[in-house]
Amino acid sequence: MRPALRASRRTLLRATAAGATALAAGCSGGSRSVQVAVVWSTSELDRFRDVVRGYSPNVQVVSAGNDIDAFLRARHLAGTSPDVAILPRPGLVTEYAQRGWLSPVRGSTEYAVPAGLGELLTAEGQRYGVWVKAAHKSLVWHLPSMLPVQPANWDALVRRTQELGALARRDGGPAPLAIGAADGWVLTDWFENVLADVAPESYNTLARPDADWQSRPVRDALDRLAGLWSIKGAFVGGGRRALLTQYEESVIQVVHTKRAVMLVGADFTADVADPFQRGPEAPVTFRFPGAEPGGGPLIVGGDAAVAFADARGGVELVEWLTRADSFQPWLRAGGYLSPNTNVTIDSYRDAVGQRLAEEMRTPRTLRFDLSDQLPGAFTGSDGVGIWRIMQGFFADVTDGVRASEAIRRATGLLATAARSAGGGR
Repeated sequence: MRPALRASRRTLLRATAAGATALAAGCSGGSRSVQVAVVWSTSELDRFRDVVRGYSPNVQVVSAGNDIDAFLRARHLAGTSPDVAILPRPGLVTEYAQRGWLSPVRGSTEYAVPAGLGELLTAEGQRYGVWVKAAHKSLVWHLPSMLPVQPANWDALVRRTQELGALARRDGGPAPLAIGAADGWVLTDWFENVLADVAPESYNTLARPDADWQSRPVRDALDRLAGLWSIKGAFVGGGRRALLTQYEESVIQVVHTKRAVMLVGADFTADVADPFQRGPEAPVTFRFPGAEPGGGPLIVGGDAAVAFADARGGVELVEWLTRADSFQPWLRAGGYLSPNTNVTIDSYRDAVGQRLAEEMRTPRTLRFDLSDQLPGAFTGSDGVGIWRIMQGFFADVTDGVRASEAIRRATGLLATAARSAGGGR
């Protein structure tokens, strides 16, 4: 999940300005552009604009900022919805569909995604979204010189964290782990990877309306996290400092200042790491470790394209985006992982991209980001929902609270939040 901010005056002003631009384009007398709202900014925005330059008619891309939900709600109220939006959570797709905001869409004949992903974008038997970008969220990043031997499983990760934590306390060496706990989604990514390994059969059930957030699998996953996160010296500056550390800063701690050895982060971590790399040594990755050697389950996130009701050219553009060659400009530039299994592996410019794409096609291991499937505010944003609850749990276990008490508090809050969002027991 990407960080999302609550609706702000800036968001509403951005939506109003973008809507006025769309109306001006529609009244210019020339051929009207198809307008697309996206969450991307900076380099990702530039790369998507390179992609849609290959489409005719012209496409106008508008960056909605971090909170695209607030942006689109404001545009809907103003009667200036864009033709297409790229949404970061499947829950938004189904919610907008149920509100009647969206048109059904179709994929091209070249569109295919791993089992289980397509169903997340349907409502009442109709497809309202297609996946256009994926994120591999089961990676641990490090510099080879800082960690010559990668932990083969969870127990090895714990032992290495204990060893490095002891050295950090004794000699002032680098901390074993960097973590941007100020961003709640970083902690939910950790939780989802552990949960999928501890109780793979229960993972998907927690996205259902009758989910039991005080069940044994949830408690076991939190207990495993508590065992690692409570290790003395595990994080740069300790737990309290980690709760003030943003995700981008945690990447810098590993690849630039070398104040930490390892970082759990998705494939898009490379976009943050590249500008801060010092010298020729580039960071490498290994799979988030499970109980058994060879890596645990694979957690993925993604962005989905939708077309708004009465949009002009929206359905056609969405279909075009699912062609196997549409995202070639982004593939050539790097930093893009396709959910479309008909995109050939040799389309990726480097071995890392090819390996990650191969892993996403491994049957039965893939699970979609759980927090992105949760209803309402429970899905999380700054200071809200599962993000805030996981931050409270992290604060407890890094501050000396017994694991059993921290787990009791967290599961109680999770169950309450689920019920408040209209689900859970």
